[in-house]
Amino acid sequence: MRILMIAPQPFMEPRGVPFSVYYHIKVLTTLGHTVDLVTYPQGKSITLPGLHIYRIPRLPFIREVKVGPSLAKLVLDGPVFLLAIWRLCLRRYRYLHTHEEAGLMGTLLAPVFGCKHMYYMHSDLAQQTVSSGFTKNALLLACVATVQRLIARKADAIVAICPDIETTARRLAPERPIYMIENVAVDEALPAVEEGEAARWRTQLRLGAGPIVLYTGTLESYQGIDLLLHSVAAVRTEFSNVRYVIVGGQHEQVAKLWLLAEHLGIAETVRFVGQRPLEEMPSYMAMADVLVSPRSKGTNTPLKLYTYLRSGKPVLATDILSHTQILSSDVTKLVPATPEGLAEGALALLRDPEQARTLGARGQRLAQMRYSWPVFFEKSSQAYNEFL
Repeated sequence: MRILMIAPQPFMEPRGVPFSVYYHIKVLTTLGHTVDLVTYPQGKSITLPGLHIYRIPRLPFIREVKVGPSLAKLVLDGPVFLLAIWRLCLRRYRYLHTHEEAGLMGTLLAPVFGCKHMYYMHSDLAQQTVSSGFTKNALLLACVATVQRLIARKADAIVAICPDIETTARRLAPERPIYMIENVAVDEALPAVEEGEAARWRTQLRLGAGPIVLYTGTLESYQGIDLLLHSVAAVRTEFSNVRYVIVGGQHEQVAKLWLLAEHLGIAETVRFVGQRPLEEMPSYMAMADVLVSPRSKGTNTPLKLYTYLRSGKPVLATDILSHTQILSSDVTKLVPATPEGLAEGALALLRDPEQARTLGARGQRLAQMRYSWPVFFEKSSQAYNEFL
């Protein structure tokens, strides 16, 4: 079966939605389907048997695409829509799969070209618009909410990526088939870290022999990195050689947070390494003593949590729905979304290595039972077989 998929994302970049798109394509191609993907010009080239990538032309004034709504996405989505129409005119597709705001494209194109439309709901678009800080205009937000409702009600099926999104989808479109398929740890297919690799990374990054608190992911405001930085001084008071390593983010985001770290007097304690290849993630995880997700708002589950759990390292996370819909205090150190809460949580884990090891082991078992590739493949296969 040949499927046209529209993903208005920089594919592939090491962040949530592109990873999710990749793994859903991997399931489809493993099942024997062919996927023609229409996407942005940005991103690393990916090779999968059965995947054909069609990119819009690169626009010279757009180099990067930030996470969430942006003016760059508004500009790029027009050519994506036209390229999707061109693909539909060139070839007969029975199935159209869309991600995020491309759901509106699917709503418009599916009836015209006689396709069944599957919509991947990675977030509530209205909530994402608020969380990203893109706009606070009430009229515009009402329009986004109306579009989200239209997409959900017109799609032939919906894939929700976490329990809260499933609840939203069922509220918006109670008559539609809805499949809740949580994401998978992005590093599951990578080889294990060689002995001594963690020590080499410590040396390369000049981290010393002290404990390491690691964050990986984007540096959007809702990720709570400012809260994390404000918590560092309190932890350093007891563990003077602690180091915080922050992986991810665009250049201007890193520069802004670096200025904050200097202002707080913790610049020598924090290492910003920017975006790194997926292949390096196991090495970063191996040298960490604590993995942290300081997210301050939002309800969709961060993709990083599945990789964190799989690593077997203790996880420190803020006690908000974004985390607690898959995490509990049995497998994670949950703390208030404040600098004080993050500091107390880090100190508790660093003071009590036995508790940290216990939480890490429980988290790893949870990942194996519920969020591994075999579980993801089984859930996805069932959904696709029913839909197709």
